[in-house]
Amino acid sequence: MLAIRLEKELESRLAAIAAANGGNKSSIVREAVIRYLEDHEDAALAQRARCASGKTRTIAALRKALGLDR
Repeated sequence: MLAIRLEKELESRLAAIAAANGGNKSSIVREAVIRYLEDHEDAALAQRARCASGKTRTIAALRKALGLDR
């Protein structure tokens, strides 16, 4: 479990999005954290693939090397 403090304006914006989507603030923040972590994990994988090869690759070649396209 995690508790965070948000500025009033940010919490108001979050509450408005939750109300508009019929969800709650926690589910929106949870989804945002998941996406943030996945983005950073993907960036780390791409960086490792680039460092291992010593060259720049196209996105198609990188996806294939990482096993994302099957």
